[in-house]
Amino acid sequence: MSEDDETALKRTPLYDLHASLGAKMVPFAGYEMPVQYPMGVLKEHQHTRAAAGLFDVSHMGQVVLRARDPEAAKRALETLVPVDVLGLKEGRQRYAYFTNDHGGIDDDLMIANRGDHLFLVVNAACKEADIARLRAALEPEVTVKEITNRGLLALQGPQAAAVLAEHHPEVAEMAFMDIRTLPIAGAECWVSRSGYTGEDGFEISVPEAAAADLARALLAHEAVAPIGLGARDSLRLEAGLCLYGHDIDTQTTPVAAGLTWAMQKVRRPGGARAGGFPGWEAIFDELAESCAQKRVGLRPEGRAPMREGVALFAEETGGEAVGRVTSGSFGPTVGGPVAMGYVSTALAGEGTVLFGEVRGKRLPVRVAKMPFVPHGYKR
Repeated sequence: MSEDDETALKRTPLYDLHASLGAKMVPFAGYEMPVQYPMGVLKEHQHTRAAAGLFDVSHMGQVVLRARDPEAAKRALETLVPVDVLGLKEGRQRYAYFTNDHGGIDDDLMIANRGDHLFLVVNAACKEADIARLRAALEPEVTVKEITNRGLLALQGPQAAAVLAEHHPEVAEMAFMDIRTLPIAGAECWVSRSGYTGEDGFEISVPEAAAADLARALLAHEAVAPIGLGARDSLRLEAGLCLYGHDIDTQTTPVAAGLTWAMQKVRRPGGARAGGFPGWEAIFDELAESCAQKRVGLRPEGRAPMREGVALFAEETGGEAVGRVTSGSFGPTVGGPVAMGYVSTALAGEGTVLFGEVRGKRLPVRVAKMPFVPHGYKR
């Protein structure tokens, strides 16, 4: 990376706080982001599983959709995603993905119904393309507004609810995927009970000017520690959650990725509003006939992780590759290496032994059930 590239990187409202906490900063999706703090990735991971970790996710895109008739905005968004937006109740959110004409996934996102508008959170690396897609498809009937004056924090872990309840007791009443507007540390926050670690927790959209103060207020609690991108990745991998651009991308269909649970019955074949989104014919064909490959969990034998890009084979010697690893790391909670990837559907059964080629040597790896660590969501 050149000096010019470095100066072009954006900073979140918490950059100065990260620096004061001794964070190691790295380029990520066009931003300078903390990859770890002095505690180190392993301890940050373990702290989040045991107590509460605070993540800066302000690089993500925050988008508001408004229409004179809120139902019109929901109907319009259903032309871009294969989920039931019309049936999403006020104060609730759900996971979704933008599909393309080939049935691939252009991005995954969260959609929240906040009464008179829809609130979307999209991936940082895709947000410009996502906003352009929304504007081209929905305007002028629906107004698409990127929210650039708010930060986004995630408080994750089994003690997250107790910590946040000290700032507003109403958070304790929230269930997984609820979203409410609440005053937290003196700021109007949009609080959802959701996150990307597999643990119970909250994502908090906060006015930019109040973001650092809110972060400091949360970090003042003895249960809370700052957590970087390194532990965020190992946490989500143990939870069996996809990372866009790695485990899912424009060539990956929801069927192959095992994400058809996010397609509600009303949008599936035979449903009242079946299809109507990009690539629906290809996706419905795969639902009926299966697909060539499926995303699976993988447990390499031994202690060495199998990283992204490792080719998978059915035999210890010879033959063509039958799949590849898309994410792999050491799982601190599991106490060994974990990975996920795609393999031929015929070999996707739990317990199937495959071989990953690492530095010219094929090592055994077993297809395993995900998540590797049970989710701790409050249902």
